[in-house]
Amino acid sequence: MGRNSSIAVLWGLTFFAGQALAQTMEVGIKDYKFEPAELKIKAGTTVKWVNNEKRTTHSVLFTGPGGFESERFFPGESWQRAFDKPGVYPYTCGPHPEMKATIIVTE
Repeated sequence: MGRNSSIAVLWGLTFFAGQALAQTMEVGIKDYKFEPAELKIKAGTTVKWVNNEKRTTHSVLFTGPGGFESERFFPGESWQRAFDKPGVYPYTCGPHPEMKATIIVTE
């Protein structure tokens, strides 16, 4: 195996190892609640919210500094976000502010 082949194999192993470490956690939305209401994850994790309602749309509205709102998603649809920095990320549903939850990101 030549030098360039060795570098390519090493890069490929590093790339796939990084992909294997990436994780996705799911938050369900049902009966106007986020489940779980508090989720602890490690930095680099993606959180996927799934609308399990039958008739209503929801969004994910981050209320802390630099907050933003996802697009609304219909029953059976989902939205996701990766969390790269440790911190506490409180959020609600834009159209239903009584729905409250928190993502806690550790290193």
